[in-house]
Amino acid sequence: MTLRALSPCVLFFAVMASPAGAELPAPVRAMIEAAIATGDASKVSTVVQLAKQTNPDDIEEIDALQSAFQAAQRELAAAERARKEQKIRTAGVFDNWKGRAQLGGFHTSGNTENTGATLSLALNRSGIDWEHRLRATADFQRSGGKTAREQLLVSYEPRFQVNGDLFAYGLGQYERDRFQGFNARYSLSGGLGYKLIDSSSAQMSIKAGPSWRQVNLRDGTSDSSFGALAGLDFDWQLARSLKLTQDANLVADTGGAATVFVDSNSTSVLLTTGLEAKISSSLSTRFSYTIDYDSNPPGNAVSTDTLSRFTLVYDF
Repeated sequence: MTLRALSPCVLFFAVMASPAGAELPAPVRAMIEAAIATGDASKVSTVVQLAKQTNPDDIEEIDALQSAFQAAQRELAAAERARKEQKIRTAGVFDNWKGRAQLGGFHTSGNTENTGATLSLALNRSGIDWEHRLRATADFQRSGGKTAREQLLVSYEPRFQVNGDLFAYGLGQYERDRFQGFNARYSLSGGLGYKLIDSSSAQMSIKAGPSWRQVNLRDGTSDSSFGALAGLDFDWQLARSLKLTQDANLVADTGGAATVFVDSNSTSVLLTTGLEAKISSSLSTRFSYTIDYDSNPPGNAVSTDTLSRFTLVYDF
């Protein structure tokens, strides 16, 4: 919100708060007041600099006008922050969610070589200290009347901001991919993360913590294990309408019970790189490339799957 939205009384005191004996020329004063009335700090700064250069004997009065404007803007900004914080604190469970939906096609290589349809949904809710992230992705393809690919991933990740950059996270994830050899894979993790970069054009965070995973194989058997998770999230606004994203998760777990080390260890890596181009304020196109690696895949499955997606993205 700018000074334009201030009440007439506040604006009056802002522009009249100058020394009693001021002799600033009326045209110069009118020019400064006109800049203040726009509520644009950069315009005010430019006009004030010009006024000081042309009226060096009236710098004190010019500074008083600018200081009053800046004080009014600080008060306005503080009031706006308080209003937003109160709105967040009193919001209901279904309020303040933002999301994006993607619809498009994919091409895979690895355990299967297919082209099909992909659909995903991401929801985010940010509060004072808490952030909630919900993700769902589905890939489906049929060939010759038979299902050639059917992959589903659903995850929920709450985050608690410990301080400015340090956060604690929890993660629950469900996966289904019969062509990688399992009917269901459940993953749980919790730990700490840190924001390495947090600016308007780039954001990068890392996280790590212990994990637990259970895999239900296609042959009816199941296996569970404890291990560790490491993750990386990176977004970079390359240009006004071009954005690069990088997401990586690595889970290393030991097969068998938590108190016994066995030789059947596995490491899985999910690495996704994406490039987005804006079409409008809420519509984008996205191309992404995913590498899904499992060092010890079940059955006769191969270790590495790759997935290329081209989607239309709608932000809401």
